[in-house]
Amino acid sequence: MGKDSYKNLVGQPIFKQVVDFLPRAKFDLLVHRHKSDRYYKRFRSWEQLITLLFGVFSRCDSVGEIAAAMQGLQGKLSYLGLDKSPAKSTIGDALRDRDEVLFRDYYFELLSHYSPLLSVSRIKGVDFEKFYIFDSTVMLILN
Repeated sequence: MGKDSYKNLVGQPIFKQVVDFLPRAKFDLLVHRHKSDRYYKRFRSWEQLITLLFGVFSRCDSVGEIAAAMQGLQGKLSYLGLDKSPAKSTIGDALRDRDEVLFRDYYFELLSHYSPLLSVSRIKGVDFEKFYIFDSTVMLILN
């Protein structure tokens, strides 16, 4: 008898619960507007977002580390809507070739979507267009 390599998770993992807070319909509208999936058949923009968020939440330091961690979870990624873990080269190609403007616009869309829940002191009088995010560090650029 062969070993069953496909594992089903009981309940929803915390990462899946966090991803469920992301308004997918708004992301899909931005993907359509930016045409960011035009040349991609397998690694769509949503899959790239999930992969990168997985890397952030898993505290991965490199694309290779993200790919290896996701490979270790092969068979358990279906809860995120991924058929299989992306290869290191696939992630790297998408990072190099796909325009980051999609993700920037989605960030501002999330701010707008969740602004009623944010502390007023954090958003009052701030022009978010002057923010620059570099390596997950937020900096305000003053002219």
